[in-house]
Amino acid sequence: MLSHPPASLFRLAAAIVLATFSAAGLALADDRPNLLFLFTDDQAPWALGRSGDPNASTPNLDKLAGEGAYLTRSFTVTPVCSPSRISLMTSRYGTEVGITDWIKPRDRFFQDNPEEQPGIDPAMPNLANTLAAAGYETGLVGKYHIGERPECHPTKVGFDYFMGFLEGGTTPENPKLEKDGEYQSFEGLTTDILTDHALEFLEKKRESPFFLAVHYRAPHTRWLPVAPEDWAPFESMDPELPHPDYPGLDVERAKRMMREYLASTRGVDRNVGRILAKLDELELSDDTIVVFTADHGYNMAHNGIWHKGNGHWLLKKEALPPATENIPKGQRPNLYDTSVLVPTLVRWPGVIEGGAVIDQTVSNLDWFPTFAELAGAEVPEGLRGRSLVPLLKGEASADWENEIFLQYSTKHQSQTHMRGWRSNRHKLIRDFLNPERDEFYDLQADPEETTNLIGKLDAEQKAVAAEFDAKLRARMKEIGDPALELAR
Repeated sequence: MLSHPPASLFRLAAAIVLATFSAAGLALADDRPNLLFLFTDDQAPWALGRSGDPNASTPNLDKLAGEGAYLTRSFTVTPVCSPSRISLMTSRYGTEVGITDWIKPRDRFFQDNPEEQPGIDPAMPNLANTLAAAGYETGLVGKYHIGERPECHPTKVGFDYFMGFLEGGTTPENPKLEKDGEYQSFEGLTTDILTDHALEFLEKKRESPFFLAVHYRAPHTRWLPVAPEDWAPFESMDPELPHPDYPGLDVERAKRMMREYLASTRGVDRNVGRILAKLDELELSDDTIVVFTADHGYNMAHNGIWHKGNGHWLLKKEALPPATENIPKGQRPNLYDTSVLVPTLVRWPGVIEGGAVIDQTVSNLDWFPTFAELAGAEVPEGLRGRSLVPLLKGEASADWENEIFLQYSTKHQSQTHMRGWRSNRHKLIRDFLNPERDEFYDLQADPEETTNLIGKLDAEQKAVAAEFDAKLRARMKEIGDPALELAR
């Protein structure tokens, strides 16, 4: 007997369920939508033309936004790869499933015992096995990064098909990728290669609806090489930096990195265009809900840093702040909006009016219950997210919750236990391991979070900070957050 059932057993269970419904005269309709989930790595909302940023160039994504909805307050609850991805898959916080920072490859994790590497629990309900049990054909192309142990393999947790890589990164060209259960060498640009195999999945003849997740590596560093047509718009660009006068900023380096990053993003955009064109060619567009989003945001000279929640200073050497006990020199862990906000677009033909803008707060915890509802699947108990279907249909209640809890415990390089509570007006950040790093921002007066108000709060702000602190602790208690033991 298998202790960790492969996707084929989920499909067998689905067939039994569907047969039972049919025998009772209650057959599920096969007019359920196909679900296409396009997911990038390290893409910031400002790296989207639709955002209005003067540097970005993403014509295909802008077209997608014009055909669907642009979600302006879409968050990840943890701004780094593995915790964000496990929250997407399980609708639970990283601390609940033992993944609080990016997962090192097995050959670098407890070298004497790589079996100690964290990973997804195949016995836990997740997005893939829930959709498979509902009769969907499930596929994942691209980056996984939520466990390399055999029992954590995508095909053991609900995906019928996998082509890509299990670890956190690969090269932007000539990668080694898993296909048909074996790692193979491929020639070409990685973004193009992943798209080629996504197109193969779409071209397959099938009787049931599909769920296809395409997890690009780009625009994760290293950004170059890219295709000549993707580099052309940025080769001679003098990009506008968000905070060019930040003290000690290495402007020349920041502009070079910005050009390379945006070119990598343009490569994703071109390939999204290929996928959308294939949907048109196969006459699948009207029957497919398309979601585009990213695992977390990104900084490029914003507040003097680059990278994501485990940020690095982008300053000249002489301007770098000194190291502290838990923060090495050059590091700037953070929960800035630029790290936790993600670009998000949804196209739902016949339901979402083209060009719609949705300003309510949503998070990556919400995709599991959303897709489950769209698939007519049984939604497991205990999920932390909520279905976005009413929101996408324009039927959300007036009391939609627009506050969000954030968490990130860094453990590679820096050591932190950052927890945050954010509303549309204010944000409180506590670092329970390094209390001198606490932050409070008035997002209405200071949307770019340039001025930390901790230590100089007025009476109203003190009341808000106290309220947020109480909410933050209550959420930590609810989910069994281990950092609560350090709370003072």
